[in-house]
Amino acid sequence: RKQQTKDKKQLEKEERQKILLWRRPVQTIKYSAMECVVLSRIYGKKLLAHRGLLTCLLAIVVLIGIFYKVPGRHQLVINMIRTNTWFVVYWIGLGILSSVGLGTGLHTFILYLGPHIASVTLAAYECNALNFPKPPYPDDIICPEVSDTSVPPNIWNIMSKVRLEAFLWGAGTALGELPPYFMARAARLSGYDPDDAEELQKFEELHKMRNSKELNFLDRLKLSMEKVVEKVGFLGILACASIPNPLFDLAGITCGHFLVPFWTFFGATLIGKAIIKMHIQKIFVIIAFNESLLERAVDLLGVIPLFGRRLEEPFKSFLENQKKRLHRNTNIPPSESGNMLAKIFEKFVIAMVCYFVISILNSLAQSYHKRIHKKGGKTLKKLKE
Repeated sequence: RKQQTKDKKQLEKEERQKILLWRRPVQTIKYSAMECVVLSRIYGKKLLAHRGLLTCLLAIVVLIGIFYKVPGRHQLVINMIRTNTWFVVYWIGLGILSSVGLGTGLHTFILYLGPHIASVTLAAYECNALNFPKPPYPDDIICPEVSDTSVPPNIWNIMSKVRLEAFLWGAGTALGELPPYFMARAARLSGYDPDDAEELQKFEELHKMRNSKELNFLDRLKLSMEKVVEKVGFLGILACASIPNPLFDLAGITCGHFLVPFWTFFGATLIGKAIIKMHIQKIFVIIAFNESLLERAVDLLGVIPLFGRRLEEPFKSFLENQKKRLHRNTNIPPSESGNMLAKIFEKFVIAMVCYFVISILNSLAQSYHKRIHKKGGKTLKKLKE
């Protein structure tokens, strides 16, 4: 019977993996919509269970709405709060999207934060200043009319210029690592079936094979990281979080499984990701986009046989156009001419976001498939009893 159950689960898993938007579009859209409805009901019931908190939140929202609409001197404060709140939510949100287990995850450092740091770096060296006028900074960068000579454009000052957004993005990635931790912790405390989550199932399978000689390099790396987290504790988590680590989800699951205290896990993750790792990434981007190094790299493109010159021209055109944009007047809109690389990157970002959305739809549809089969299995079990 156990073998039959195992075979059945394997067949269900294979069937579930076929539910993809490009293979079964109608079923995928239907299942993802149904999963959204189910999740809305679940979280709606949980929210209604805390009516006191809900009432307080609604009252706060109403008061904020009144203050927002009523004219007066307080509007200056409200505008400042609104601007800063959007800034904070934007960067934290991008960080969460980068690490939270939604679909494939959106690589927001490559798409947003990295280009932002690169833009600030290029502008700093071109303008020979960092006191960019606000607005339009940080939405757009324009050279200041009068440069602040007390803050020269060097690596440390550029790091300081982008420190807040980088920290917020890093804090967002730390928040995005919490779901695996809470999931594994709940599984350990309540003892529910690890089949409920793919990550837990993989974790259990890896644990069973820890003494096997057939483990590949990646699995050995995962087990090594797990041992570091388990034995070293705070410092182990900090070490794993302080480097670009695609396997950090396993650290969260390990900490949850071994009931590591929340603040130990989150504190180490926050320090590692928002402070240590972000400084490493910032330094890398700032050095890579140093004006002299970048120009030399573009010149080296021309050395490539056959199509080197063809590659060099659009890059040079892009850099020249970016420099012209920096020296324009604040009232003049940016010119799009000769900005082919920017358009290509824009299309790339759109494609990545679309793929991210599609992966979320696939994930939701597969979750609903798992839900209905699990529900059907429980019903059948009750009938047998």
